[in-house]
Amino acid sequence: MRTEPFPAESFPAVPFRTARLDLVPLRVGHAEEMAAVLSDPALHVFIGGAPLGGEELRARYERLVAGSGDPGVSWCNWVLRLRGDGRAGGPLVGTVQATVHGGEVAEIAWVVGSAWQGRGFASEAARGLVGVLRRGGIGTFVAHIHPAHHASAAVATAAGLLPTGEAEDGETVWRSAPAE
Repeated sequence: MRTEPFPAESFPAVPFRTARLDLVPLRVGHAEEMAAVLSDPALHVFIGGAPLGGEELRARYERLVAGSGDPGVSWCNWVLRLRGDGRAGGPLVGTVQATVHGGEVAEIAWVVGSAWQGRGFASEAARGLVGVLRRGGIGTFVAHIHPAHHASAAVATAAGLLPTGEAEDGETVWRSAPAE
């Protein structure tokens, strides 16, 4: 496991595992399968918008994989692949992402497809994400959550974040305590 901090301009999205998931750096080739995973309009109730089709998601993933263009900001995105009966290549069930600012603060987010919700995958992935980033030198984590999105609030709590009482664009800002 890496213990020294990553340089801010190149914080990499490295593969890692949790108890049930392989977190794989996002590739453009994931778009078609992820379009099916994210196709439920209910996933957009709190964040707005509508599900993207395969080609639209492919274009979005091309932008994400290309990176932020700002040397002080890294875009790190992973797909969540379920490990099942020991076979490699289980289904994709969601994503996690981190926008790393200056190698010190990461804004994190997650989404799990409707068919896979209620099984703790988002909490497991978010905890794993915070752990990997913390070992890479990130000290503070931030998430923006709609005040009525109780499931996402539970994920943030599981990842060690607390509501700040601050609001931004109608969402509550959640933040971790800085690493000691």
